[in-house]
Amino acid sequence: MAYLLALDQGTTSSRAIIFDEQGGIVNVAQKEFTQIYPQAGWVEHDPGEIWSSQLSVTVEALASARIAPDAVAAIGITNQRETTLVWDRKTGEPVYNAIVWQDRRTAGFCDQLRRDGVEPEVQARSGLLLDPYFSGTKLRWILDNVPGARQRAEAGELAFGTVDTWLIWNLTRGAVHATDPSNASRTMLYNIRTGEWDDELLRILGVPRAVLPVVRPSSGSFGATSHENMPGHIMVAGVAGDQQAALFGQACFTPGVTKNTYGTGCFMLMQTGTTPVASTNRLLTTVAWNTGGATEYALEGSVFIGGAVVQWLRDGLKIIRTAPEIEELAASVPDNGGVYLVPAFAGLGAPHWDAYARGAMLGLTRGVTSAHIARAALESIAFQVADLVSAMEADSGIRLEELRVDGGASKNNLLLQFQADLLGVPVIRPQVTETTALGAAYLAGLATGVYGSRGVIASQWKEDRRFVPSMAKEQAAEMRAKWTRAVARARHWEEA
Repeated sequence: MAYLLALDQGTTSSRAIIFDEQGGIVNVAQKEFTQIYPQAGWVEHDPGEIWSSQLSVTVEALASARIAPDAVAAIGITNQRETTLVWDRKTGEPVYNAIVWQDRRTAGFCDQLRRDGVEPEVQARSGLLLDPYFSGTKLRWILDNVPGARQRAEAGELAFGTVDTWLIWNLTRGAVHATDPSNASRTMLYNIRTGEWDDELLRILGVPRAVLPVVRPSSGSFGATSHENMPGHIMVAGVAGDQQAALFGQACFTPGVTKNTYGTGCFMLMQTGTTPVASTNRLLTTVAWNTGGATEYALEGSVFIGGAVVQWLRDGLKIIRTAPEIEELAASVPDNGGVYLVPAFAGLGAPHWDAYARGAMLGLTRGVTSAHIARAALESIAFQVADLVSAMEADSGIRLEELRVDGGASKNNLLLQFQADLLGVPVIRPQVTETTALGAAYLAGLATGVYGSRGVIASQWKEDRRFVPSMAKEQAAEMRAKWTRAVARARHWEEA
C-alpha cells in the first residue's frame, strides 16, 4: 500500500492529511496559527509560524499513523493563494510578514493603475483584474516599504514566493525555489497564455525578475525533503493553489464541470479545457493546472467572506458559541424575516470587485431575532455564489447542470439546500469533502505512478448527498432581487 501525504496550508490553519491509494483519509493533523491585523484592512501572517505549524502537523500525522516515510510515495502541496512572502536567499529569513490574500493595503495603487489605463493589458496577459487581492501589488509594497528591499531584490539577494514556494524552500532547505502555474497565475506577474513570467507585467508593477521562482508543472518533481526535522526523504511531486487543487480533487476534468468551495471565502471554478476563456463579467481567467505537458484553464469567481461570516457571528456578535451551531439556530425560523446581510467586511469580490464596499444589514425590524440574523448570514453565502454562477454562465455560454461542493461549510445541509433552491440545479456533496488536500495528493500520485491516468482518479469520485431544488422559481427570483438591492446599498461605502 502506497500512501500520499498532502500538506494543506490554509488561511487560518496548517494541516497534513495522509491518503491511501483509493483516496481514503488515513490520518489528519491540524494546527491553527495567529492572524495579525496591524491596522484596518491589513492582514498578515508570521512566515515562521506558517512553516513551523506546517512542519509540526506533518511530523504528527506520520507519527500518529505509524507510517514509515518510505511508505509515502510522494508529497502534494496545496496552499492559500496570493499570500506574499519575501525572504533572504542566504539566510532564509523573511524581510517582512506574509501579506495575506485578504489584505487591502494596495487598493490605492490599484486605483492609480486603473486611472493610468493599464487594466485591459493586465487582464489580457494575466487573466486577472486590478485588485489588492493578487500578489503583484503586495510584492511591490514590500519592496517599496521595507528599507533596502528593492535594492537587495534587484541584486538577486531576495526571493519572492507564494506560500507553496515558501514551503518548498523550507522542505528542501533552500535547494528549490519554485512554484507551479496555478499559483503563478495568481500573482498578476505571469502570462497565462505564454506560460512565462511577463516582462510587461513586471514593468507595470515594478517588480525585478531576479526575485521570481522557477515555474514547474503542477504534477512533477519539486525536489525531496531534506529538513532535519522531517522523517526520511520524500519527493514533493504535486503543487496547486487551494482552489485549483479542489477542482482536481473533485475530478472536474472536462469543460463545464464546476465546483464551489465553501471555506473562509467562497471560490467557484469552472473547467474550460486547454483554451483560456476571457471574461466580460469581471471573472478571472486562471490556470487550473499543468499535467502531462498540457496546461488547462478555468474561469473563477472569488467571494472574500464566505464561512468567515459565521466566525463573525461567533467571535464578533457572540450569538453562537461554535460555528456548527449556526445551522440549528438558522433552522429555528422559517425564513430570514426580511433581513439581508451583505458581508462586505473586506470589500466585495467577483463579480463586483469593489474594494470600498463595506458590510450592511438591511430589513431590520423589532421582530428580528438572532435566528433571523443567523439565517441571513448563511443565505448571504449562497447569494454570493449565485451571483458567480450567473456571471460564469454568461462568460462560458454553458448552462450549469450541477454544482459540486466542498469545504468546511459544505457540511451545512441548510446552506446547501438553499443554494440548490437559488440556482435551480442539484448541489452535490462528495463522500470525501477534503477535496483540496485530495487534489494535491492526486497530482503527486499522478507524477509518481500511483495513478496511471486521470480516469482512475475520476472513478474514485462518489456522491454523499444530492440537494435538489424545492423552492418555487418565482420566490427564488424575488429573494435574489432583494439581495441585489442590498448589495447596491453596501457598495462604494468608503471613499476612494
